Amino acid sequence: MKIFIPGGAGLVGINLIAAIKEKYPKWELIVVDKKYRSIKVAEEIFPDVKFICEDLTNDINQSWPLEIKECDVCIMLQAEIGSKRSNLFELNNVFSTKIILKQLKIAGIERVIHVSSSVVNSKSDDLYTVTKRKQELLVADIFPKCVVLRPTLMFGWFDRKHLGWLANFMVKYPFFPIPAKGDFVRQPLFVGDFSSIIISCIIDSSITGKYNISGLEKIKYLKLMRMLKEIKSSQIFFIHLPIPIFAFLLKIWSLISENPAFTTSQLYSLIAGDQFEIIDWPNIFNVKSTPFKEALKITHKHKKFSKINIPF
Repeated sequence: MKIFIPGGAGLVGINLIAAIKEKYPKWELIVVDKKYRSIKVAEEIFPDVKFICEDLTNDINQSWPLEIKECDVCIMLQAEIGSKRSNLFELNNVFSTKIILKQLKIAGIERVIHVSSSVVNSKSDDLYTVTKRKQELLVADIFPKCVVLRPTLMFGWFDRKHLGWLANFMVKYPFFPIPAKGDFVRQPLFVGDFSSIIISCIIDSSITGKYNISGLEKIKYLKLMRMLKEIKSSQIFFIHLPIPIFAFLLKIWSLISENPAFTTSQLYSLIAGDQFEIIDWPNIFNVKSTPFKEALKITHKHKKFSKINIPF
């Protein structure tokens, strides 16, 4: 089995590689990503995986279009999730997809597993949501028998944003801001379970269609932060801030940081009140779900992987 993983140096990609190497060490993996520092870390963890540091928005004078020949499957992961530069959403979510789909056709790759997002079903209308909807339509149009997976907020090893960033914040600072009462519901999905779902799709080519993959446990944001505080043995003190003040502080942060881990658009998505469909994905994909509290322990207590940080 030879697998092409565009955008594979992020949270899902590196966890997927870890899961594949544990279960199917002989599978050949071709990972293409433009994040040089992330690739360097991943190369140290998985020296037998071929990593190519190139931009997927370009297929001229690049090596990746040649390297993906004879691949059996494409796991499409590339995405712009949060950025101050609005043009990057269209570039990395839509234009890159057009380039990749063209090269998949040239290479004769017929099996495509596209990692979309639960936001395509959300109330939000930000650039991430709009471009992820476009991306999904592009993939389904060119590969009607593809698999589209729409995960909710994910967490696990190598998480440089989301819960991983929040966990690091909790052990560095004395105060932790909570938007409003923190009573909006989250459905966090353990990326280890999601990796197992992707592997099931690789093995069983009869699986096609679109699937909303939500965390099975609905947890209010404040409770989630308390659980994270406990697992990190943090002494941090929670401060509740009105949404306008929280948003204002995020804008100040965006002026200071070139690549902020959390943006105002992500804040408004967080508080939008979305609750996503829960399907019986453990039975559909023959995967055992990991209880949330156990998944937190696996994420933050693993002897090797919990100590590895993927840079921004």
